[in-house]
Amino acid sequence: MPEPTVTKKVLTVGLIGNPNCGKTTLFNALARANAPVGNYPRVTVAIQDRYFDFAGQTIRLVDLPGVYALTSKSPEERCSREFLYSEEADVLVNVLDAGNLERSLFLTTQLLELGQPLVFAINMMDEATNHGISFDLDSISSMLHGKVVGIASKTGQGMGELMQAVIETSRIPHERIRPVFLSYDPHLEHAIIKVGRLIHDLHPREMDQHQVRWLAIKLLEGDDELLAREGEHHHLLEMVRRTRYDLERDHGESCEMMLAGARYGFIHGMSAEAIHRRPYEARLWWTDRLDAILLHPTLGMPVFLCLMYLLFETTFSLGDYPAEWLNQGVRAIISTGHHLLPPSLLSNLVLEGIVTGAGAVIMFLPYILILFFFIAMSIETGYMARSSFLLDRIMHFFGLHGKAFIPLVIGFGCNVPAIMASRTIENPRDRLVAILVVPFISCAQRLPIFILLIGTFFTAHAGKVILLLYSISIGSAMVAAIVLSRFVIRSTPVSTVMELPPLRIPTWRSIVLHMWEKAWDFVRMVGSIIILGSVIIWYLQSFPIHQETQTRYDARKAEIIRLFPESQERTTALQQLEFDSRHQQFEQSYLGRIGKAISPVFAPLGFDWKDSVAILSGFFAKEIIVASYALLYVPGHDPDGQPITLQQSIARELSPMRAFVLMVFFLLYAPCLSTLASIKREAGWNWAVFSFCFQFSITWLLSYLLVKISHILT
Repeated sequence: MPEPTVTKKVLTVGLIGNPNCGKTTLFNALARANAPVGNYPRVTVAIQDRYFDFAGQTIRLVDLPGVYALTSKSPEERCSREFLYSEEADVLVNVLDAGNLERSLFLTTQLLELGQPLVFAINMMDEATNHGISFDLDSISSMLHGKVVGIASKTGQGMGELMQAVIETSRIPHERIRPVFLSYDPHLEHAIIKVGRLIHDLHPREMDQHQVRWLAIKLLEGDDELLAREGEHHHLLEMVRRTRYDLERDHGESCEMMLAGARYGFIHGMSAEAIHRRPYEARLWWTDRLDAILLHPTLGMPVFLCLMYLLFETTFSLGDYPAEWLNQGVRAIISTGHHLLPPSLLSNLVLEGIVTGAGAVIMFLPYILILFFFIAMSIETGYMARSSFLLDRIMHFFGLHGKAFIPLVIGFGCNVPAIMASRTIENPRDRLVAILVVPFISCAQRLPIFILLIGTFFTAHAGKVILLLYSISIGSAMVAAIVLSRFVIRSTPVSTVMELPPLRIPTWRSIVLHMWEKAWDFVRMVGSIIILGSVIIWYLQSFPIHQETQTRYDARKAEIIRLFPESQERTTALQQLEFDSRHQQFEQSYLGRIGKAISPVFAPLGFDWKDSVAILSGFFAKEIIVASYALLYVPGHDPDGQPITLQQSIARELSPMRAFVLMVFFLLYAPCLSTLASIKREAGWNWAVFSFCFQFSITWLLSYLLVKISHILT
């Protein structure tokens, strides 16, 4: 008889800590994951988990959003707290920042009151050592009644010891966990006990003593969400209200301040006993010297603008070479395909649809990689957070919350995660303003069309033009913020404390992870959205097939062959005939009909039906725009029989001014379908529809104004 199989229990381990404490870096190091990390607060805005094995034990590692306290003000705090309430974790790992241990311990004091199994990981020990900070880990462990491990998640220091501590803690029976009771004021302690007794009577057999005490403390602290949950217990709420009133009257400060004072008293006592610092040296650290320049009220902004200009100029200067190699490779594939494959509808689909459309986009991969290399550098070094500090006062002037800077920065990569990142803003009105402003930020998916048109008309000034476009994007976002906050949503931004993480030398692994993530997203996008879009556009431009047009084409081709001997003249005439035939087919196709139907909307801006089709395709995904132009502007041959590139074909029909207006329009005109879906998820359908109409109207008016100005100047 076979032995029954024993299912091995999965150990759930939750990582919780302040924003920017290295929690997600630790998550990646332990689970060998590639979750986004950054040297700025609130990179993680939703729970993510991974499974891995350690010492024969299967572990589910959960990365919780960074929080400063277990309140319910922000979506991150509610998300993390719900996970803690569910007691889903077998062990909680409280990740502490060694450089800011006192601040990190404020969250720790609240976690201790939960009575759950805890392991404490003091992260970035290497940096603390370099700054002359050392810790008595045994003393800290004794005071926190739990295992304390010093780690450096970037280098892997202490990873094994940490996981061993987690395994050992998970084996301790719950009843043997020694709780830590903070020393509160006697009157406050009496109030906690009194409220706790009533909670125990109202929830018999539902809570243990730790949970009862924790709930009593949170109710006295005035936690809105928990007060609402206990709404049916009117006697309890009345007792809490009267107790809070009596304590504030007798002590001259609120319950919240009394609780916080006791927690900080515990933290200060621990710091004095277990944290040791070398005497401060008179000289400044190199980071302080750099900060004196980067954050200077006068020099900081010019330095920021110069770095942005260098970023864009270098991106184009270095990206031109590999982009041209990729372009030549795509053209070689198409040319070889025409020689190897017999003429047919299928070969036309593969070569003129899929390869042409996808190839026109994949050639911009080098630019994407270089751009995100510099963005990753700014994130990892900490300069991104300093940019936020520099622009905070400007953000407030334009009616945006200071925390809105992070979603706006993320928006340069993709608007979808940027809208999700707006959850870090506690005030619902400020959060809504940020959500509606984010789509004005030019995402990376728009970059290929800019590169195409800039490379065609403004090659000598590529860096300046792209910087101008991004400036227009930011300026439009700020104007939109003023309109929304003062006339639509009427939001008044509140002051916020901005965290400046230390300047750090980035690791190559983190830089490569950032670049790999963006490169893989780009390639995956080409392999799905772009190919699908190219096939759809190819079908719409190839059908219906007009037999009379084909008959005239065949007759004219036969006539050219009869009239001209085999020569360059005949080749040129046949190539021109094919070009004219394709152009006529495009105009008579479904795509041509759609473009002509909507072209009156864009005619005042100087756009033709081809531009209208590209605009329409960009609504579904901005990255399809280049593929649309690659299929609409069919490259032909010059009189000498030399192949004409896509840029040369576009240059034949567009003027530089029309190209610039097109770039401005593509820069701003409407959120893509995915972005609209994100807005709907965060704010509802009404605001998603409003976002589309509001942004399209502003973009149309701005483009029309540019056209009129150009007519006046010329």
